[in-house]
Amino acid sequence: MTNQDGNYSVQPASLELKAADTGRAAVLSGDWTLRGLAASLERIRAALPRAEERPEVCWDLRQVGSLDTTGALILWRAWGRALPRDCRLPERHRRLFDYWIQQDAGGLLAAPRRPPLRDRVIAHLAAPARDTVDAAAQGLHVIGNLVLDTARVVRRPGEGPWRELSATIYLAGARALPITGLVGIMVGIVVAYLSALQLRSFGADQYIVDMLGFAVIRELGPLIGAIIVAGRSGSSMTAQIGVMRLAQELDAMTALGMSISRRLIWPRVAALIMIMPLLVLWTVLAGLAGGIAASQVTLGLGLEYFLTAMPERVPTANLWIGVGKGVVFGAAVGLTASYFGLRIKPNTRDLGAQTTRAVVVAVTLVILIDAMFAIVLQEVGL
Repeated sequence: MTNQDGNYSVQPASLELKAADTGRAAVLSGDWTLRGLAASLERIRAALPRAEERPEVCWDLRQVGSLDTTGALILWRAWGRALPRDCRLPERHRRLFDYWIQQDAGGLLAAPRRPPLRDRVIAHLAAPARDTVDAAAQGLHVIGNLVLDTARVVRRPGEGPWRELSATIYLAGARALPITGLVGIMVGIVVAYLSALQLRSFGADQYIVDMLGFAVIRELGPLIGAIIVAGRSGSSMTAQIGVMRLAQELDAMTALGMSISRRLIWPRVAALIMIMPLLVLWTVLAGLAGGIAASQVTLGLGLEYFLTAMPERVPTANLWIGVGKGVVFGAAVGLTASYFGLRIKPNTRDLGAQTTRAVVVAVTLVILIDAMFAIVLQEVGL
């Protein structure tokens, strides 16, 4: 129906119980739409239960002008999610009730059922194994992309991300020199001082060279350098990739056809592989300097004695082992930081959680790799 201005006028929905030849009839009229029900919804809801309590009532919808899914849903619920036995329904309105019948058949309107206890127990027990398999698959995916990117960069050097590589070398390498040098000096002082206290009681002061050389060059230098890089640069890399996820920069790179692995992962991992051996050498030199200074104070053994005795007592193979550990540690830290960075979901809580997890896993992985080196190379350089 239209008004004087030619606009469609909404007729309020109404429900009346009337006497009929077969008993009682619920006669519906007006527009059973969202706008038509707005003014009389409370009154309609109050009348519907009185009508549905009588299954013999005949439902007459022939006077309904318009019907939408809202009005059909109200009636559908009042009918107990089933069409009444006596329902005079125009064909043009039947399709709306067919829609709600399909929704009920698909279970979209029904409350979700809780799975049985046995299924929940099995799912709970299988969750760690499933998560481990998923994590391993994602890790292999990152490593595979890294290998392919390396081959592509070698084949086409002009397309390599050299600017990102140089920036990572500066940020993760050059700017890490002060902290690694300071920690190296402190570790060397502690090792030399504690060793001197024990060696002096046995009259074996000259063995301070062996203690300091093997401890710093072979073990503590690479380990301390890798842990510092994991906590300083690894967390920064993970957070950078996570912020790009939050800012939807990764989605933009994918939409533009840019390789996330070649632009973000490869330069970071390659830079850590390149700089970690140099940081190991720097940390070793700083540790030896601190140990020599502490030996000079406690035992009176100065720089000249160490320069003469250390090449004879500490084989050069230990230095190569320490440098080789740096290469492996750099790859492990870079891959771990990149892996957890790509796993970050677009929310701030997951950003902090994955960054913390990346540092913990990287440090743990470095210690495990160092233990494996110690077992495999236990007869080399000793």
